[in-house]
Amino acid sequence: MQQLASHHAAQLAAPTLVKTGNDLTVSWVRHQDELRAAQRLRYQVFHGEWGARQLSEPSGLDHDAFDEHCEHLIVSLAESADAPAQVVGTYRVLLPDAARRAGRYYTDTEFDLTALEPLKPTMAELGRSCIAAPWRTGGVILMLWTHLIRFLSDNGVERAIGCASVPMPDGGANAARLWQELRSSHLVPEALRVRPRVALPVDLLPSEGAADWPPLVRGYIKIGAKVLGAPAWDSDFGCADLPMMLDLAAMSPAYRKRFMVD
Repeated sequence: MQQLASHHAAQLAAPTLVKTGNDLTVSWVRHQDELRAAQRLRYQVFHGEWGARQLSEPSGLDHDAFDEHCEHLIVSLAESADAPAQVVGTYRVLLPDAARRAGRYYTDTEFDLTALEPLKPTMAELGRSCIAAPWRTGGVILMLWTHLIRFLSDNGVERAIGCASVPMPDGGANAARLWQELRSSHLVPEALRVRPRVALPVDLLPSEGAADWPPLVRGYIKIGAKVLGAPAWDSDFGCADLPMMLDLAAMSPAYRKRFMVD
């Protein structure tokens, strides 16, 4: 088993292995085979389910240049008599120092983040959120978020940004409706807003009726995240991406207690 040549000392501040019920384990990736398992799950969801274009090799793995700079959190299902062990959920974290080494955040590829420049010394990025279909009932995402928030807090992170993806089987109409709803109640102040590099043409899309909120977007808003601006159109992944930011200090007391930030 090849160990990752990680230079991220901050990773050691997070719990490395936590066993839970239902034979699930939460851990930070330490070895190459664990990272490949996470990338394989990402490929199955983003490319197999969403129809994203294959941008990376080898086939069957979703990866990009940011992976080597990130910490990767995984939820794994233990091996059983009927099936081998498998990764059923994953998230990656780009810490502020790692973002400087990488030269930018992944979110920079889709949005102009100039307005966030003063926040970058304590701003991390969450991304590549992915859960296997049978496990999308809430428990796995809560496990991931609990360890992510603790990790960010332990490492002095004050805010986390990321892209919340909205699938577009309807050509983007639901994403446009979602943006109209979010901008009226969950938009950051003007001084912090970012601009999409390739904007989803929300003004040209039908926006009547109520939006169908993806679970990830609903979850982000529930724990206190805000929208940073209008959605971008990600043609490679066939989705609209909403720029989100979570201010750890602004989380509700209930969620701060649940995630044990204090």
